[in-house]
Amino acid sequence: MLFKHIGRDGIRSRERANTEVETLQDPPQTHFLQSIFMSETEQIATKEEEETEEETEVSEEETKSTPTINAIIDPDSSMAKFIEQIPTPPREGDLIEGTIVAIGRGRVYIDLPPFGTGIIYGREYLNAADVLRKANMGDTITAKVVELSGHEGYIELSLKEARQAAIWGEAEQAIAGETIYTLPVEEANKGGVIISWQGIQGFLPASQLAKEHYPRVADGDKDRILQELQELVGKTLTVRIITADAKEGKLIFSERTGAEDEEKATLIDKYQVGDVLEGEVTGIVDFGVFVKIESGLEGLVHISELDWGLVDDPHGLFKVGGKVKVKVIEIKESKISLSIKALKENPWHTAGKRYKKGMEVTGVVIKYNKHGALASIEEGVAGLVHISEFESAQALRDTLELGKTYPFKIALFEPKDQRMTLTYVGEKK
Repeated sequence: MLFKHIGRDGIRSRERANTEVETLQDPPQTHFLQSIFMSETEQIATKEEEETEEETEVSEEETKSTPTINAIIDPDSSMAKFIEQIPTPPREGDLIEGTIVAIGRGRVYIDLPPFGTGIIYGREYLNAADVLRKANMGDTITAKVVELSGHEGYIELSLKEARQAAIWGEAEQAIAGETIYTLPVEEANKGGVIISWQGIQGFLPASQLAKEHYPRVADGDKDRILQELQELVGKTLTVRIITADAKEGKLIFSERTGAEDEEKATLIDKYQVGDVLEGEVTGIVDFGVFVKIESGLEGLVHISELDWGLVDDPHGLFKVGGKVKVKVIEIKESKISLSIKALKENPWHTAGKRYKKGMEVTGVVIKYNKHGALASIEEGVAGLVHISEFESAQALRDTLELGKTYPFKIALFEPKDQRMTLTYVGEKK
């Protein structure tokens, strides 16, 4: 509940006033808190007008020479206790509680002592109309601060955003408490399935599906993986929330049970970073290869860890069921990361003996990116041909075609950092 009612006697005592105020565009100006607020504002404005220019202007030298005084207050003193009782002013994004003091057409005014009066109006009113129609004078309501100095000087509030904040807060509690939910699968894509909770769409990655639902597809065929995942649409899954990020609107679920995670953690404990192991390829995806180390334990070889050279498609290098040697490079949060290229010599370590800045070389264009084109001068050693050398991105692509060899000059060469910049020395189109 985002608001609560006062007793019936209290509501009856306001019935007549409430009937009158509903037709107003603004709350009664005689409300005592608003009267105090306005009188204080007027006093401050009058005082500022009476101050002379000499009293308000301080020279830069006087300001610099004014010593800083650090006051130390005894934490047990009455002054310290008084300071502790001073309420902290709200900030944009905070949830704040107040009492409804007036209801107008398409707007609700909320008393927020001692900070002033809040307002829910316009789009925010329409977004929460279903709740606000049931509200009465004197109800306590919780809303989110949208703007401190908003419409007509009121603190602008949002009831919908307050509800969203409450839901994300509940999601975080669900993560901590490992709360289990039974939710239907709404959609499927090649990476997993879509599930909604409390009106928020979330994602359940295929890697977080239970064993019986995990798509085991030979050769990692993406279309067949999608077909298997689509069979889950309409079915209910027992899941828990494992990630909730309100800022990014990210809600991630897992179907794996705590017992499965504990079992996996026990298996992982047997391994250390640096271990070299033999495993079996169990899945091939666009971003890498899954390798089974032992029954119940798989690790991912990310595409960037497959080879020192550029790998565009892992499907062309590996087959499901094939044996591979891997090296453990990271163990984190019950996940084990593997590498295949770590078992090979890094060509950059010896590239300094073969190349130097200013040398002319030939290279094969292997990839385009927003900065230009990558050209490989040998397996695992590539440099960037910057787009600024050409009139446009299209001119670069017309001149340097993928898979073809061209002459270049090494403009920057830092083998320790694995960085190289190339300049095209051929004829431009």
